[in-house]
Amino acid sequence: MTPEFRARIDAFGRELTLDLITNTSKMMNGLFEGMDPQTIELEDQSYGPDARHRLDVYYQQNLENAPVFVFVHGGGFVMGDKRNPAPSPFYRNVGDFAARHGWVGVVPTYPLAPEHPWPAGPEAVRGVVEWIRQHAAEFGGDPERIVLSGQSAGAVHVGGYVAHSKYHAVPGAGVRGAVLMSGIFDTTVPRGAEGEGPHPYYGSDPATFNEANCLAGLLATDVPLCFTVSEFDAAMFQDEAARVVGAWGHAKGSYPEMHYLVGHNHLTPSQSLGSPVKEVEALVADFVGRVAG
Repeated sequence: MTPEFRARIDAFGRELTLDLITNTSKMMNGLFEGMDPQTIELEDQSYGPDARHRLDVYYQQNLENAPVFVFVHGGGFVMGDKRNPAPSPFYRNVGDFAARHGWVGVVPTYPLAPEHPWPAGPEAVRGVVEWIRQHAAEFGGDPERIVLSGQSAGAVHVGGYVAHSKYHAVPGAGVRGAVLMSGIFDTTVPRGAEGEGPHPYYGSDPATFNEANCLAGLLATDVPLCFTVSEFDAAMFQDEAARVVGAWGHAKGSYPEMHYLVGHNHLTPSQSLGSPVKEVEALVADFVGRVAG
């Protein structure tokens, strides 16, 4: 992390405005070092009935029983995709990151709110895990060595899958670990302006917010978890990270694996994979190595 990079990210602000999204993505696009020519890409594999139940697979030749790394994109529950139009490298860069490390990369997209409210997210993640368990060996992957990850809304969907056993593809979730980047997991805490209307994903019924709450399940799971929050994340994500740390400490008497990403904003952790900004790449590679063997 150079001082120049941090200063440029700082200048974009913290709130998730169109300017921040556009400027950050343009900057990170310019830093992308390109796809590894050895990476094989397989697009648009169907893992469910909806048109957006699609995933892309990334791998290199001669793999055998390799970990499978899944990345679920963000987008506020209402937008986003597994690969943006060229020349954007996002999120092909994440699949290539996995392939370069000797893993199978899986990058899905999922149905969006408001047409697809809770629990469409954990249901989609379950479909991805089921697909991997059926097909991973075709690409040299080990279906027993799956590591999930997600950013923002994607982290919420991954968290929802891990936390709620009724959505598990197999008992125990069938995954070796999960990386949760800047998510909101405690849905019982009021957020936003009073009277702003129903949430596009959760609606307005308090019972749904209680049902969707991930935090208790994340505290109870045996699945190893890695949380991150960025220095230039918006206040709601900073607050949520503090809430997770406090709840974890109260429940377990210990500190969670929570990483504070200096110099990053809400978008840059996943967008930095495949760039000269290597901190997040090293962090995730270390976690996968520890939990997936």
